[in-house]
Amino acid sequence: LYGTSQRAVQGVRESGRDVVLEIDWQGAQQVRRIFPDAIGIFILPPSMAELEKRLRARNQDPDEVIRRRLAAAADEVSHVAEFDYVIINNHFEEARRDLAAVVRASRLRLALQAERH
Repeated sequence: LYGTSQRAVQGVRESGRDVVLEIDWQGAQQVRRIFPDAIGIFILPPSMAELEKRLRARNQDPDEVIRRRLAAAADEVSHVAEFDYVIINNHFEEARRDLAAVVRASRLRLALQAERH
């Protein structure tokens, strides 16, 4: 089955661990409805031209598939304002550090600290 179990996510959250879901904007909307305190992080390529360059460099997909993926990416990007944070994946290690920083900062929110202490 496609998707992530709400019960599984809740169980991980109750254990005090972080949950990271790799989902599209529609999935993010569903998660926010169920878990209003969820933090949305949108990871963007530096540009659509760079995304196309990366897709082509993989040498895995024919032109038509790449065109469809670029069109889908453009649609996804149109929803960036629905997210709390934006990370530009220009350099992988920097983007990874940015993601870790958001996770660390989110753990310091007042509501979470009040629950824990």
